[in-house]
Amino acid sequence: MTGDSRLSRVVLDGDLPPRLPAFIEADRDQAIADLAAVTRFVPLTLKPGQPTLNSYALHLSIRDGRLVFDIRDDADAPIAAVGLALGPFRPLIKDYHLLVDSHIKAVDEGREARIQAIDMGRRGLHNEGATLMLRRLQGKIAIDFETARRLFTLVCILHQRISAR
Repeated sequence: MTGDSRLSRVVLDGDLPPRLPAFIEADRDQAIADLAAVTRFVPLTLKPGQPTLNSYALHLSIRDGRLVFDIRDDADAPIAAVGLALGPFRPLIKDYHLLVDSHIKAVDEGREARIQAIDMGRRGLHNEGATLMLRRLQGKIAIDFETARRLFTLVCILHQRISAR
C-alpha cells in the first residue's frame, strides 16, 4: 500500500428518502465512523506534481448510474474524481437489500437464530463486495480490505436512497 493517507471525513451526497430503516441508518453511521477512525485511502490519479496528503475528505454519490468518488482536501477543495460503473455492484446491492429486509423481519419476529444466520450471510456478502471494490478501484485509489468493506456498505445505502424515491 502506498503512503499513510486516510479519510478524515465521508459525506454521502444526493437526495435522501424521508426515512431510512433504523438498521440501515445504524450501518451508515458505523461505516462512516469507522472510515474516519481507521482507513487506508490513497488516490492514485493525482495530477503530476500534486502531493499526496495525509488525509482526504470523500464525497460519495451515485450519478447517472455511476459511483462517484469525489476526493477533496480537508478544506473541501476538489482534488480528484473517480467514477465507477455501478453495474458490477448491482447483484450484490440487491442481495444486501434482501438480507436487510430479512433481518428486519427476523428482528420483528424475535427469531434470534435467524438473525445470526442472516448476519453471517451479511458478513460474507460484505467480503464479496469488498473484493469487488478493491478490484474496481485498482490503479485509481489504494485502499485496504476493511476500508473496502465499509465503502461497500455506503454504496448499498446510497443505492437504497435511489430505490426509495
